[in-house]
Amino acid sequence: MTRTKAARSGKAETGTSPGAKAGRIRIGVGGWTFEPWRGPFYPDKLPQKQELGYASRHLTSIEINGTYYGSQKPESFARWHDETPDDFVFSLKAPRFATNRKVLAEAGPTIERFLTGGVLMLKDKLGPINWQFMATKAFDPADFEAFLKLLPASAEGRSLRHVVEVRHESFKCDDFIALTRTHGVAIVIAGDSKFPQIADPTAAFVYARIMGTAEDEPQGYPAEALDRWAARAKAWAAGQAPEGLDYVGKPHTDKARDVYLYVISGHKVRNPAAAMALIERVG
Repeated sequence: MTRTKAARSGKAETGTSPGAKAGRIRIGVGGWTFEPWRGPFYPDKLPQKQELGYASRHLTSIEINGTYYGSQKPESFARWHDETPDDFVFSLKAPRFATNRKVLAEAGPTIERFLTGGVLMLKDKLGPINWQFMATKAFDPADFEAFLKLLPASAEGRSLRHVVEVRHESFKCDDFIALTRTHGVAIVIAGDSKFPQIADPTAAFVYARIMGTAEDEPQGYPAEALDRWAARAKAWAAGQAPEGLDYVGKPHTDKARDVYLYVISGHKVRNPAAAMALIERVG
């Protein structure tokens, strides 16, 4: 695993080809195995082994959560790759053992084991890796920089994208924005959530997790909220800074970016419906 010259020099690579008008927008949910989705999302008689195939043909991405709690078999990653369409992409939650620790600079061996444990069997369907931190984890500039230096920009010749999900108010500062931007690492944008929102773009892509679906909304969100999130996704893809979000620095326009948006938490039964409604809106 090696860092690219761009990452070492502090220059983030762009997520789109030269002259592209907008990045690619991918929208999905967290995981695909959830019994209450039978009926509202999955056909009642669909065999469970076909759920991923079904979900991946109605969504454009899925965030795998099981990798946060424990290791998965390499054969599982290979099977997930084979069961999904060619243009489908998974994001992965990195293992909690790397982030739920007092000294982040000591996470190297855990990161190494994770990245060599089969995730690369996803091949071109491997999307961003989400390094999620506990809400009690405060910002320690030196230690967090040491952690970012442990995240390789590539592994076995395949480029990697990293995003950090920080959930403590102390991260809402210029130093944190500068660190992530220097290393080309994105920051999770928490939407409709109790967690602090940091919408500053710091990488070649944008990664949002929206958490406000409600039981009394058939599509999870009311139409105006779906319109608003779809408009934000399209603005991010075009390199714009949407209004109505919390920024640490001054919002500015920039290069086009790929977008990964996941409907997470909230009233989970409604999440696939919300994701599909957003996919329809972004075209």
